[in-house]
Amino acid sequence: MVTALEIGVLIAVLVLLLGSYRVIHTVQPFIVNAVVGLLVLVLASAFGFGVEITGIVLLIVAIGGLPGAILVILLAYLGIAFTPVLLLFGFV
Repeated sequence: MVTALEIGVLIAVLVLLLGSYRVIHTVQPFIVNAVVGLLVLVLASAFGFGVEITGIVLLIVAIGGLPGAILVILLAYLGIAFTPVLLLFGFV
């Protein structure tokens, strides 16, 4: 015999599953953008463009995707922002 408690738990689990699906579905493009952007930043580092990876860089890359990564690389190359700390003080 099914009790009211079991039905309540089943409904709560279904609501949590639906909610988690919606959250993951909403956040998924940002995760994909962040991964693609990080791959571009790693490749840029392999080719000699030094970029300091910080939380702000990750946020820019996650929202902007590939154009955001290119912007970060360009700003780091020009020495405007996102340069590694060692290069700021002249230590190589």
